[in-house]
Amino acid sequence: MTSPSRTCHHWVIGDVHGCADSLERLVARLPSGDRLVLCGDVINRGPQIRRTMELAWGLVESGRAVWLKGNHEADLVAALNKGDWFAHRALAGSDTYRQLGDRHCRIWQERLAQLPCTYGGPGWLATHAGFDPASWQVDLSIRMAFWQAYDGRFGEVVIGHTPGPYVRRLGQIVMVDTGACYGGELSAYCPETGAVRSVPGLQQGQFGSFSQQLQSCLP
Repeated sequence: MTSPSRTCHHWVIGDVHGCADSLERLVARLPSGDRLVLCGDVINRGPQIRRTMELAWGLVESGRAVWLKGNHEADLVAALNKGDWFAHRALAGSDTYRQLGDRHCRIWQERLAQLPCTYGGPGWLATHAGFDPASWQVDLSIRMAFWQAYDGRFGEVVIGHTPGPYVRRLGQIVMVDTGACYGGELSAYCPETGAVRSVPGLQQGQFGSFSQQLQSCLP
């Protein structure tokens, strides 16, 4: 039983990308009284996108989790706003659109559009990719420019977006995407304690080489 006096911790979870089984296993490993922060890119790439979205939304509705918007969610919403998929290659190339179909994507459209871009607590802030150093506004696709310019103004910033072999730190930036959909792991990081929990992602090679996918993400 959780003590009433126990401080609630948070766990920032890296890019799930349709790995529903991994998300389910990871959530089961985390303390039930702690708050979860899904760091964006819950959708696309993996084989169980619809189930992953339903698991994530169930956690949101129960009050246990916050689902942040990633560039994949933002891109899907932007493509849906354009209309007929026959006229827009962005939808035709979307794994989520292919797996869910038009009707179910339209059902999710408003939910995804309203996802927050940041969530944080004392001394830390989570967002999908980082902030544009020209304006310090949220940027869902940024990488190197943010990594090189971040001056600590938001405290420790926890991000996903760029897969790596383990949770790693660059100054006051913590990167939690460990490539679950590429044969890596799905990881969660606790900003209050620095603890990390991880579970296996998809079998290596099922969606391409992890090292090849990592190189394709780097600037």
